[in-house]
Amino acid sequence: MAAFNIHGWPEPIVRVQTLSNSGVRTVPQQYIKPPPERPNCSVTTMNDPNHSIPIIDIACFSQHRQVVQEAVGDACKNWGFFQVVNHGVDHDAVKRMRGAWREFFDLPMEEKILYANSPETYEGYGSRLGVEKDAILDWSDYYFLNLLPSDLKNLEKWPKMPCHLREVTEKYTCELMTLCEVLLKAISSTLGLEEDYLHNAFVGGSDGMSACMRVNYYPKCPEPDLTLGLSSHSDPGGITLLLVDDNVKGTQVRKGNTWVTVQPIPGAFLVNIGDQIQILSNGAYKSVEHRAVANSGDDRLTIAFFCNPGGDLPMAPAAQLVSAASPAVYGQPAITFNEYRKYVRTKGASGRAQVESLSLSSGPQHKNQQMMNT
Repeated sequence: MAAFNIHGWPEPIVRVQTLSNSGVRTVPQQYIKPPPERPNCSVTTMNDPNHSIPIIDIACFSQHRQVVQEAVGDACKNWGFFQVVNHGVDHDAVKRMRGAWREFFDLPMEEKILYANSPETYEGYGSRLGVEKDAILDWSDYYFLNLLPSDLKNLEKWPKMPCHLREVTEKYTCELMTLCEVLLKAISSTLGLEEDYLHNAFVGGSDGMSACMRVNYYPKCPEPDLTLGLSSHSDPGGITLLLVDDNVKGTQVRKGNTWVTVQPIPGAFLVNIGDQIQILSNGAYKSVEHRAVANSGDDRLTIAFFCNPGGDLPMAPAAQLVSAASPAVYGQPAITFNEYRKYVRTKGASGRAQVESLSLSSGPQHKNQQMMNT
């Protein structure tokens, strides 16, 4: 099996798509999860459509603001996830985005490998998270891009083929940033903050608001019960808009001791709050673990769009949400978002260990220092 020696990674990189296309009948050892982490062993998996992620019609926001805000608040408090429909994102932009990135993953490997990423920037074509040697890997490849601020956008890392991919991705970015602004207003209001609080907080640092994107490609897997497409994790950033695969299920959200399979709604976006909202809300809203399972019959493509605070912004609860009756859940010293997200790029996906390490009850001074030293 072809492996590529890519600078910065602890072992040669094997592309999962290449493994899958080779017709392997068993999952290689480095992808086999410990029994408690396997899809059918860790906790109950629920596929009952009646026990499903909340669905919110965002088109009503301007006319029925209170109703939408209550729905968003309930979803953030009880699930950490919701699906938005009638969101105003151009249907053709979504269709073209899916098509362009599927075309990219269908390209010959010698073309894709030109954009291989490294741990230094994480940007480009990748097949693993984290730089720990002998880590158990996920059954997926991906493409990661910085979108905002503009000085972080490196067009040399944007694929030249298919030829329309760059233009399609730019259009999609603009559409999703508009939707993110609506969602940030709704979430701010549900916390009892000024409508523009989260927007201003995310822009607050000199870097300005940031955005990035990860296109996830999950090839067919010969033994999906032994591995995961993406290990359980909470997102380190602000809010995530996931364009799921309309035809193949695979995204799961943790609800207590149950993994709930997301039922795809054509044209919808799956929204979840990240660790930054949990911290800013002083724990009122919680970022929630989620994962992707592998599939033996079909490949699957999803597109995750991350709306984040500026990289130099210190992380802390909103002052208005801290009082004698509601003391700060997260303490000092504050670390920046850039420092915080180094953790996942070092350790890989690791449940909620990262955000829990910032809790005052977990000894934040020691834990924060650990993360800054990784």
